[in-house]
Amino acid sequence: MSDSIDDLDRRARGLKFGITVEHMFAQVWSGETLTVRDRRLLLVGLLVGEGMREEVELQLDAALRTGELTPAELREIVVFLTHYAGWPRGAKLNAQVEELIDRFMRG
Repeated sequence: MSDSIDDLDRRARGLKFGITVEHMFAQVWSGETLTVRDRRLLLVGLLVGEGMREEVELQLDAALRTGELTPAELREIVVFLTHYAGWPRGAKLNAQVEELIDRFMRG
């Protein structure tokens, strides 16, 4: 049974995605100059600026669970980013952070 062109395209895209993910975690996230925390902070700022709420939540949750950021630091990030990303995004980020901290504290 032969593969269709669509199947071959999907495989090629999947392989390319796999290489991208490998590059991201092997190179981008594990460089020696910036810490993982530094990278996480940069990414959170970018995601907030782009209004990518779901991705922001994933990153903040990971930072809190791994101890990269404390609840107090998350709240400070909200204050800082609100001034640069705007009040509407800041208000949404604040709600996300408070909900995340509440879940984290309840265990």
